[in-house]
Amino acid sequence: MAKPKFKPKAATRSAARKTGKLRSRAQSAHVLSKLATGPSTKHARIIAMLRTPAGATIASLVTATECQQHSVRGFLAGVVRKKLGLDLVSEQTDKGRVYRIKDGKVSPAIADRAKRAS
Repeated sequence: MAKPKFKPKAATRSAARKTGKLRSRAQSAHVLSKLATGPSTKHARIIAMLRTPAGATIASLVTATECQQHSVRGFLAGVVRKKLGLDLVSEQTDKGRVYRIKDGKVSPAIADRAKRAS
């Protein structure tokens, strides 16, 4: 009888996962450096608007970047909160919901995750 020819994939998957995590950390550092050097990008414009004390509404971010509402919301959740780890707060005002980055510090949830990881 012939033995089946296959490689155990568990070892290759775990190695791929580890390199993927390292790559995502390097990419987030790369995103930070790009944002600091290129203020003309859409991402940089959004972050600059969020850093103002008055903050920004979704409508103002949409007009500034010419992106759709769901894309701006995805950027706020995925990049600003998760990848960059900034403390994004939102408040309901008479203008609507206003978003801003609080003090430019890392959010407590991200800091807690970093402590657990180390």
